[in-house]
Amino acid sequence: MIGRALRALLDSPAAGPLPPVAPDAVAAMAARLAAAAQARLGRSLALLHVPAGGCNGCELELRALNGIAYDLERLGLRFVAAPAAADVLLATGPLTRAMREALLLALDGLAEPRWVVAVGDCAVDGGVFKGSYAVLGGVPQTVPVDVLVRGCPPTPLQVLAALTALVEVHAGRSGQLLLG
Repeated sequence: MIGRALRALLDSPAAGPLPPVAPDAVAAMAARLAAAAQARLGRSLALLHVPAGGCNGCELELRALNGIAYDLERLGLRFVAAPAAADVLLATGPLTRAMREALLLALDGLAEPRWVVAVGDCAVDGGVFKGSYAVLGGVPQTVPVDVLVRGCPPTPLQVLAALTALVEVHAGRSGQLLLG
């Protein structure tokens, strides 16, 4: 047992290195997002994250958005803790029975105009958790969703692309955007 634990610690990790982030792609996305947010709302976008259940893979990618490579504040985006201060609700994970009420309360707390983004395959349709007794399905089965971002988990750049598309294209409730 101890030998196996030591080998696991000393062996190389199973995952490979992350692909490099193209600085020009991030810069272009930042410029488009900032311009669109200013034109649409007159200010930067405030994001509220609601983890509806799942494995936390998508949450890790959202947190990477705050890191040095993407730096949300530089892009005119920021995470907020209160629904009243948010413009966009980012839901991750499959919607579990335990989180249904919390998701609905968070959505009710957002002022208009408001948008909902389902981030990750689990949030879109239940993903690998689909069919579990504790899972109600994806977020769109309970609340109206404006943008669906596929991926398990989607990359931070995919989430940025979704937010850019949301602000540029989706001013009202004219349907869903499916990205990824």
